[in-house]
Amino acid sequence: MAKLTEYSTYAEAQAHANSGALWELFDGDREHLNIAHECMKRHADGSGRTAVRIAHADGHDEILSFDDIAAGSARFAHWLEENGIQPGDRIAFMLEPSLPFYISLFGAMMMGAISVPLFTLFGLDGLRLRVDDCKPTLLITNSEKAEMARQVEGIRVVVADAGLLDEIKRFPDTYQTTTRADDLAVFQYTSGTTRELPAAVKHTHRALVTLMFAALYGTGIRPGDEFFCPSSPAWGHGLWHGTLAPLALGVTTGTYAGRFDAARLMQALQDYRITNMSAAATHYRMMKNCGRAGDYRFCIRKLSYTGEPIDPATLEFIDATFHVPVCSMYGTTEIGVVLVNYPGASDFVVKPGSLGKPVPGLKLQVQNPDGSPTPPGVVGELMLWRRDGWETTKDLAKIDEDGYFYHCGRADDVIISAGWTMSAVEIENTLLKHDDVMEVAVIGVPDATRGQVVKAFVVTDRAPGAEFVEELQNYTRERLAQHEFPRHIEFVNELPKTPAGKVHRKVLRDREAAAAASTNH
Repeated sequence: MAKLTEYSTYAEAQAHANSGALWELFDGDREHLNIAHECMKRHADGSGRTAVRIAHADGHDEILSFDDIAAGSARFAHWLEENGIQPGDRIAFMLEPSLPFYISLFGAMMMGAISVPLFTLFGLDGLRLRVDDCKPTLLITNSEKAEMARQVEGIRVVVADAGLLDEIKRFPDTYQTTTRADDLAVFQYTSGTTRELPAAVKHTHRALVTLMFAALYGTGIRPGDEFFCPSSPAWGHGLWHGTLAPLALGVTTGTYAGRFDAARLMQALQDYRITNMSAAATHYRMMKNCGRAGDYRFCIRKLSYTGEPIDPATLEFIDATFHVPVCSMYGTTEIGVVLVNYPGASDFVVKPGSLGKPVPGLKLQVQNPDGSPTPPGVVGELMLWRRDGWETTKDLAKIDEDGYFYHCGRADDVIISAGWTMSAVEIENTLLKHDDVMEVAVIGVPDATRGQVVKAFVVTDRAPGAEFVEELQNYTRERLAQHEFPRHIEFVNELPKTPAGKVHRKVLRDREAAAAASTNH
């Protein structure tokens, strides 16, 4: 019987995708499963086959094999045991993609500890909040971060340098895994500001199996792909879709380390002859804005993105540069990926800007406030059927006549002005079509007459001024509606972003609220 990886069409996905078929892709079963075994050990056959290619910001490439990572992970697992680590203990690591990162990630899970990846750009407050929350026994980091990390009370800090790699060489390069499928494997923090503690989502080893629906139909990954995901593996997209999913299928994956540079990314896509890339919407936008895409030659056959919608101007850039449709995959760290566009499926039409259709076996619906389903074209709240009831995604959406879903912003991104309901995302997408607008974020701000009015924060190379403000207002009016335009425009050097690269509108709303409060006093 064929495995799911041998099917590529939308019709085949609907006919054959089920949980039983997913389990056939793994060595483990519903009782016993280990992520490190599935991603590393079973593919380490002594051939030296490449597991990960790392494009470093400084221009050098780092190539790691399944053999190297599997052996290092086993040695690290033995080292953890010698250091008193028990199954269920949390091992945090704050590292850029590198050999120490992967042996920490897989070595901890291999011996039954819980891996906790942390973003390398966290400051002391952001680190302390997460350490206080998950209480790891060890924090593995680099020499640059170690001094800051040691300011956090109650945790042992270990520097992942050449000395640590030399120290673990005395241990065996194999390790017998004994974890159960329902044992905890990963604590994953969602992106947020350092003053807010996003909840840690707790994943079991079994999560690797359910992840495969998103991998097969969200990124379209299949054996034989040359894969790349530039998102940091500290976040859900970079870890689960960029690292664990491809490696579990024995697919060579690629990633990025260091300060992001769009030209460096495109150099890696060319040099590694990447055929399948999954990235954040921001990555595509930065490739467009850098203006150097024409300097490179690409082998791309499948593209996907997540994080936030891609504006029409960037979609046009992708079509002109890569000549394949870019496929949205929608989900959250809490609920996983639920809407996909089936990259590589010859019988699935990708509609620009659409979230696609549900992952096989899932049921989603756009609902009115009373719980009734909305008709096509009407915005409502996106709901997911789970167990015995509807669960909110906290996002707004609409469907079309063909059953495709479209994102219409977060529930708190709706702006109601003088009775008119407006979408921040829709206004942003319109402004981004203007040649002089590089980035933009739109929020609603209080207004004594209208309740709320639209304010846009614009990043541009053009000199700001009243004439430019009026030009942007008229540009939006002409393309949306006479009432639907930013009454206030502020020119800024950059937009606040979450660590995962999404525009952080809440920061802008909070700033405006604080400014209004100080004015009123």
